[in-house]
Amino acid sequence: MLQLLYICAFTLLAFLAVSNLIRNLMTLGVESQRPQPRGGQGTGTSPQQSSQHPELMDESGRLIREPYLVMKSISVDDARQRLDALYNASPETRDAAQDDA
Repeated sequence: MLQLLYICAFTLLAFLAVSNLIRNLMTLGVESQRPQPRGGQGTGTSPQQSSQHPELMDESGRLIREPYLVMKSISVDDARQRLDALYNASPETRDAAQDDA
């Protein structure tokens, strides 16, 4: 009986968490599409701009109008070459190569 109570409680919590996540994503999407007034842009003192989400602003307080996640399709070989280049450029790899020589 206690297990059934736990299952119901965690199902309710999971439902609330997912619905809150969806509601927050929708709100963020609507706020990111809202136009900003020209006069207060860049100063950070405008009431509308101060209500913007901080992740939609750059370091100087201006609205970012770029997508956050840009996925570029690359081949497996290209990805492997990039990872090998990063690995070979790491300090530990250079130190090990100098010790072997």
